[in-house]
Amino acid sequence: MTENELLFTLQLQCIPGVGDTTAKKLLQHCGNAEAVFKEKDQNLLKIEGVGTLLLKNLNSTDNRIKADKELQYIQQNNIQYSYFTDLDYPERLKHCLDGPILLFSKGNINIENQKIISVVGTRKITTKGLAFCEKLIEDLAPFNPIIVSGFAYGVDITAHKAAIKNKLQTIGCLAHGLNQIYPKVHHRYVNQVEENGGFFTDFWSSANPERENFLKRNRLIAGLSEATIVVESAEKGGSLVTADIANSYNRDVFAVPGRPADAMSVGCNNLIKQQKAHLMTSAADLIYLLNWELEKSAKSKPIQKQLFVELDETEKRVYRFLKEQEKELLDIIALNCEIPTFKAASILLNMELKGIVRPLPGKLFELV
Repeated sequence: MTENELLFTLQLQCIPGVGDTTAKKLLQHCGNAEAVFKEKDQNLLKIEGVGTLLLKNLNSTDNRIKADKELQYIQQNNIQYSYFTDLDYPERLKHCLDGPILLFSKGNINIENQKIISVVGTRKITTKGLAFCEKLIEDLAPFNPIIVSGFAYGVDITAHKAAIKNKLQTIGCLAHGLNQIYPKVHHRYVNQVEENGGFFTDFWSSANPERENFLKRNRLIAGLSEATIVVESAEKGGSLVTADIANSYNRDVFAVPGRPADAMSVGCNNLIKQQKAHLMTSAADLIYLLNWELEKSAKSKPIQKQLFVELDETEKRVYRFLKEQEKELLDIIALNCEIPTFKAASILLNMELKGIVRPLPGKLFELV
């Protein structure tokens, strides 16, 4: 992306009423950010979500000044950034309709490793929750996953520290610009995180850590990962929002159960009760459900396909899709076949038992 393209993209972000979803519609229609500002009003009004108020603010001088100022900050501080169509933009975020059009980063992040999981939970972590979180990441370490969290108090910072202790890459998703750290007490961990991963944010340097920003930030945590783990949560909390977002993205969600009387287990218990999360008692649950254990075993013996196997209509739909794609991720199969992820997993297991499909590492499936 050239400096000019970045400037116009920043200017597009300044327009009131233009979020990431609308911005992508404008960019798709016009081709690039600069073309948006040159397009005729009558053509822009044909785009869903574009109204007269947006057009009124399209060529605001104030917006150009703000964009210029942010561009200078990015250049002066060597801020890394990825456009949502770039090759280095996180692959899983590309599948999120509300994924940021610009993602800013610092550190040494390498997302080529596709084993990315998010670990979230209460800021008031208990001794039990802390021990579980540390043991979970220690047990997952042989699989070398990237650990994503929100760099907040409690479960978040516990997950980041455990990742560093086990020499795993970790990514903190921030609810503000890269010019500050919240909470300030976590400044002590910044260098360690940047050496072992880094930070992602879609907020400008002018953004402060306000409540609505944390809620918006949660879509990054959910969108980057193949699975989100809620370690502890009260009846209400930001980690439950992250779990809901992950479900909306057709990603796996895990929750650690607790005693009904424990205040910090209520949220997790409810997720499990409402079938919004898999029950997690150890790392083995995640390893099994995501098929990670297959990479540590010898090549599985080919399953002899049974002739004339009887499939129901849903299984036939999955079969036809896999025949076209050769192999695909569970959540992509569920999305394209219009099946809830949990149901798709059950269907694929049944088809595996019939000798029709085989699971591959990384939650991939293919026809036998």
